[in-house]
Amino acid sequence: MSSVRVEKPVPGVSVIVLDRPERMNSMSFELVVPLHEAIERVAVDNGTTCVILTGAGRAFCAGADTRESTPPPGVEGLSPSRIATRSMTLLADLVPALQRMPQPVICAVNGPAIGGGLCLTLGADIRIAAESAWFRAGGITNGLTAVELGLSFLLPRAIGSSRAFEVMLSGRDVDAREAEAMGLVSRTVPDHRLMDEALALAEQINGWSAEGVSLTKRLMWAGLEAGSLRAAIEMESHTQLFVRLTTRNFEEAVAARREGRRPRFRD
Repeated sequence: MSSVRVEKPVPGVSVIVLDRPERMNSMSFELVVPLHEAIERVAVDNGTTCVILTGAGRAFCAGADTRESTPPPGVEGLSPSRIATRSMTLLADLVPALQRMPQPVICAVNGPAIGGGLCLTLGADIRIAAESAWFRAGGITNGLTAVELGLSFLLPRAIGSSRAFEVMLSGRDVDAREAEAMGLVSRTVPDHRLMDEALALAEQINGWSAEGVSLTKRLMWAGLEAGSLRAAIEMESHTQLFVRLTTRNFEEAVAARREGRRPRFRD
């Protein structure tokens, strides 16, 4: 049985569930490989316009699995150093894979997000936390570094460099309320409301143009890496013109406001 499942609770929304609750959804290759497969499958599903990523049980993802597990695929006959490189490459591509998805990804953080689990939340576009959720840069507490899977790039951009240094070097736990206050998550909700809130947000996003939403996500991530304000504006201008000139979305929005109805964007 796969350690990752995909559900479709409402039209237009796919929920990717880390489903290894007995191990707090820790990142063994029994979970990482099917997670890659689920991301790739959902990314090309034209019926999915918004994605929710969450965990089964009492944790979102507890980071590295401390028990022995199945090695990554395709390492037969390789030396230990090459197996290590292959393994890290597979892990390290999870965050870029989430960013490459054309659909917005809402992370519904249902419990602890530790180490690689914290990194995984930062690969999502939006994070909503249950009150029981908490976060830890776990690598430092294991005698390693706190920097992994893009955390040194993403966390300072999410919460600022001073807070990021403190969280990563101290290895302390950040509860959901503090995470909201520092901007790590956009909001905190009661545990029993987490999926309802995530689905409501997905429904709101799905009310807009799928092309407009997808390109907004793409430009937001590109903007985080843009070298200057001018470079960001150039990218935005060309993208805005592309949607304006290749669809009738703007005309539909104007007509909908005039007629007092919701727009029906067909891209």
